[in-house]
Amino acid sequence: MQEIILLTTEIETKYPELYRFLDETPMSLCATEEKTICTDDLKEYLETLKDQLRQHIKTHKSKNGV
Repeated sequence: MQEIILLTTEIETKYPELYRFLDETPMSLCATEEKTICTDDLKEYLETLKDQLRQHIKTHKSKNGV
């Protein structure tokens, strides 16, 4: 959870144009009766955030010729 918080804070401060498109909560819930979010769901969400940031940086650099 701490890693997700740090990454979303970085995105919010350094890439506000990307931040407004992020979904702040994982889309999938653990398949339990309680409908709690599992550790695996959080790990998957973190990887999704990292992928989105990498893609944004790659796209942004290619558009600006950097």
